[in-house]
Amino acid sequence: MGVFSALTTAVTGMQAQSYALENISGNIANSRTAGFKRVDTSFSDLVPDSALNRQVAGSVASYSRATNTIQGDLNATRIDTNAAINGDGFFVVDQRQSGVGASTLFANSNLYTRRGDFDFDADGYLVNGAGYYLKGQKIDPVTGQVIGSQPDVLRITKDQFPAKATTEIEYRANIPAYPKTNVANTSTPGSELLNAGTGFGTNPGTTASGGTGTVVGSDLTTFLNRSIPGGSVTVYDSLGKATSVELRWAKVSNAAAGPPAVSDTWNLFIAENTSATGATVAYRNVDVDITFDSTGQMTSPAGGNIAIPTMTIGGTTISGITITTGGNGLTQNGDTSGQIDARSIRQNGYTAGTLDRVAISNEGQVIGTFSNGQVVALAQIAIARFNASNALKRLDGGAFEETIESGAPIVGLGTSQLIGGNVEQSNTDIADEFSKMIVTQQAYSANTKVITTAQEMLRDVFNIIR
Repeated sequence: MGVFSALTTAVTGMQAQSYALENISGNIANSRTAGFKRVDTSFSDLVPDSALNRQVAGSVASYSRATNTIQGDLNATRIDTNAAINGDGFFVVDQRQSGVGASTLFANSNLYTRRGDFDFDADGYLVNGAGYYLKGQKIDPVTGQVIGSQPDVLRITKDQFPAKATTEIEYRANIPAYPKTNVANTSTPGSELLNAGTGFGTNPGTTASGGTGTVVGSDLTTFLNRSIPGGSVTVYDSLGKATSVELRWAKVSNAAAGPPAVSDTWNLFIAENTSATGATVAYRNVDVDITFDSTGQMTSPAGGNIAIPTMTIGGTTISGITITTGGNGLTQNGDTSGQIDARSIRQNGYTAGTLDRVAISNEGQVIGTFSNGQVVALAQIAIARFNASNALKRLDGGAFEETIESGAPIVGLGTSQLIGGNVEQSNTDIADEFSKMIVTQQAYSANTKVITTAQEMLRDVFNIIR
């Protein structure tokens, strides 16, 4: 029986080494497949039940051993929609069943892959090279809030990004204590002031001071000579129509000794029609006195916010816009130039735009860049992790399926991060696979030698009776 058992054991050895060679050949064949996880082979001895002093080495069985937790090298592709997971986790993907475009039907099952060579198809879906569709959650581009709680197949369309009306102009500037207007003369006290009651046919001062709050066309030259430019900014209405807002400052009074102490006072004007003539309004006063104390800090209006009155500029009506200074962003300090030093002037509106490009951030967000300069998050890519990643069931195309042994998916990147513009390569090491192939070949040959030897022994046994 010993000789026959040796034959059986040798056969199992040949089968086990053949199985190992099959895995080695598959690993080598997929050494350049993105996201591929090599399959190693483990061996287990099968010992027959026998007395302690009659135990034998026994036969062998071979089993696959997954390497899903071993990361491959990351390769830069310069394709913005490609992504590689640096660390633990899998992309959540789905398979297409039928239909095209918005009518495409999917299997509605969560599969998992490390293959991140995603790119847009003709319908705006992100598909990897094996035909699996990326899943995630949409993000409202206006509010930035994630839509829904379950991942769905992502479809990024080139819908127009809506315009946003300007509601705020951020203004950071220093106003000179002594404005060098066209008529300012240091030897003539008060020549740097607006002197709204002198030389103007219509008083442009604030309504609280008895003025009309407007500069008319007939007074335009006088006004320009007694004021200094404060910069300009383009604002937008609710339809995205652009309008240039030009600011101009005029000092209306200097501080006087107290008590009570009187601060330096300025008025801010907005250009409405710089080509105006006669009684047509050219500039409009924001109708609020802006004051500064002896240290150059703004004391009024409280909070540093200046509301722009509703007005029509170039045929476009603007309303609801507030100039914000942050309280200390607008100062009055000495400046030898005598002009406004506008450090920052920007607004929060924009025109409508179309999607120009898409990229993937380290946090797994699909980031869209629009033609109007807006950069917003469009979707959150779904990433799943498992307590036993090596227990996932392998599918074609580098995909995996959840099993009881793997446990339920844990949604989220955890400590991992996504690297956009990169793809994870196969974790197969060619040198290591060739080394294993040589060892496997020698083990297979050794098992055939056992069969040859057992055959000779059996022939000798048969020759005894001759």
